[in-house]
Amino acid sequence: MKNRRRRSTAEVSHERWLVSYADFVTFLFAFFVVLYASAQIDKQRASRLSDAINSAFQQLGIFERDGHKPGEIDPKISLPSAVNGAQDLSRWAPAGQEKMGADQKKQDFNAIRSELENALAAEITRNEVALHMEADGLVVSLREAGFFDSGSATIKPGAEAAFARVANILRQHACAVRIEGHTDNVPIHTSQFASNWELSTARSTSLVKALIVQYGVPSERLSAAGYAEFHPAASNDTAKGRQLNRRVDVVILASPHQRQMTSLTGPSDKNPAASSTSDTANSRRAATRDGQTAVPAVSGGNPGHSG
Repeated sequence: MKNRRRRSTAEVSHERWLVSYADFVTFLFAFFVVLYASAQIDKQRASRLSDAINSAFQQLGIFERDGHKPGEIDPKISLPSAVNGAQDLSRWAPAGQEKMGADQKKQDFNAIRSELENALAAEITRNEVALHMEADGLVVSLREAGFFDSGSATIKPGAEAAFARVANILRQHACAVRIEGHTDNVPIHTSQFASNWELSTARSTSLVKALIVQYGVPSERLSAAGYAEFHPAASNDTAKGRQLNRRVDVVILASPHQRQMTSLTGPSDKNPAASSTSDTANSRRAATRDGQTAVPAVSGGNPGHSG
């Protein structure tokens, strides 16, 4: 009996805590291994996200990096599905992006103006065409002396080649275009045109029709307006001034939101209350030229001119 007690007492181990401690250390090691692995994954994800953001800003043209021009994306960087080209990133662009867009638009207009000046050099020399910038955009004035017979809305056969050059340039650039008819203040009353309103509108609509039918300019980019004698470019007190006022302006609009559609109006007297094609047209045409206040108006009808 005494031997059995001694044997039982000898078998008691006071180092059993080592088993629990070893398990705790094992779990602690596994925990830190998992933390380390997670940290490495987060680092990779953060690196991919950083590359994606840099690529997105390069695509917006905000800055250049690694020798790539603005707008170019490093082919080594693949955008994740969360940031792709189909996503609208323009709302994230800073205010400086708007300035870059304005500068680009100015360069585009300078290029269009240079093309038109080269194409119409002969007509500009003969004072049959004039180019100038206004708030709405680039204005190409086709003067009656070179393009229309007096009281007619049909373009002269000899001017068709010059107008074709203008049309070809318009077709190559995706700009909205407004064709505006203008006359002098000499009244007209013929079997075809009851007043300068009908004549000015007929001239503008005839050119719009030619641009669509003959030269293939998309119709959704075009609009026509007739202003009669109420938006003079010069004084109507002299023969020279009246000659400059008899014109058709091809306005290449700076903004597509300025595009206007022709509406039919009927003037009741010599100085009718005019119908405006758009608020933008009003702002440009409301300016006083040579002491005469411009009264914005648009009328629709079939193609004509004033005497």
